[in-house]
Amino acid sequence: MVTEVIKIDRDHPDMSAFEKAGRILKEGGLVAFPTETVYGLGADALDEEASRKIYEAKGRPSDNPLIVHIARMEDLEKIVKKVPEEAVKLAQRYWPGPMTLIMEKSECVPYGTTGGLDTVAVRMPSDPVARELILQGGGYVAAPSANTSGRPSPTTARHVYEDMEGKIPLILDGGPVEIGLESTIVDLTERIPTILRPGYITLEMVREVLGEVQMDKGLISSDSSVRPKAPGMKYRHYAPKADLKIVEGPMEKVIAYINEKASDKKRPGIICTEETRSRYLYGDVKCIGSRTDENAIASHLFAILREFDEDEVDAIYSESFESPGLGQAIMNRLLKAAGHQRVDVSQKV
Repeated sequence: MVTEVIKIDRDHPDMSAFEKAGRILKEGGLVAFPTETVYGLGADALDEEASRKIYEAKGRPSDNPLIVHIARMEDLEKIVKKVPEEAVKLAQRYWPGPMTLIMEKSECVPYGTTGGLDTVAVRMPSDPVARELILQGGGYVAAPSANTSGRPSPTTARHVYEDMEGKIPLILDGGPVEIGLESTIVDLTERIPTILRPGYITLEMVREVLGEVQMDKGLISSDSSVRPKAPGMKYRHYAPKADLKIVEGPMEKVIAYINEKASDKKRPGIICTEETRSRYLYGDVKCIGSRTDENAIASHLFAILREFDEDEVDAIYSESFESPGLGQAIMNRLLKAAGHQRVDVSQKV
């Protein structure tokens, strides 16, 4: 299969590109496209065979649910049994945007899309390219990130092409994405609304709307025996080829530890910030941004992990990025990429 890449001029989009992409989706094919979070790999969400093709192209476990993308609020009623009041409130505040809601699915959503679950994850993206594709494709597009399962999520069309060349017929190239981390996932089927995946919409932002909200206790767990209720909960994700460790503790000790370990490696990779970049003495040092700009850190994370693959580093050491805002989402992705390998240097002399 030849994979075509069509560049979308956001100021003057060629509607024929969307029409072509829509036809592919309606005929059961796959199309990769940009959203404000990461690039998605889309198929008709109501076509079980089309959803199966997503799992096949990604090498994704079939019990890992897909997110259904819609472009109009009224389309939600068809795919869920009942629209909860909490969903209406959150949608009024944060849709279109980087937030996914889990609700009880209706009969028209096949189990092949939901990973065998009676719940469905739904999102309304804000990216106009994504929204037009959804409308052209019939209104319901299942779309996980457009990468080989386990690899860093794609934030450019080039990343998609690296993983999907020859596997899908079309990539819509809308340029680099805006946010760079997947959407926040909120489970509305629990007694207390529960965040299953942190993202740009933070816990505090959800609480502003709903009041009582909790974080899922398994967010930082590496237990693989639990069946995933949301995309990306169970499996190792975002992983570069080289072994990745996250180093935590006082910054002086973090820098000293990373320098010591890097000096023993043939080609180490280091993830740092503008504030510490000049302190590292060895290897392939990549600055993820300033600690004062969480948005920059989030948007650069997956691209940097892919750059390390291209540079063929033999080990990666990363500073920790815990903080009250986006830091939770950033650390969630880093921990998954590292297979939960953390080094605490607080007590080291």
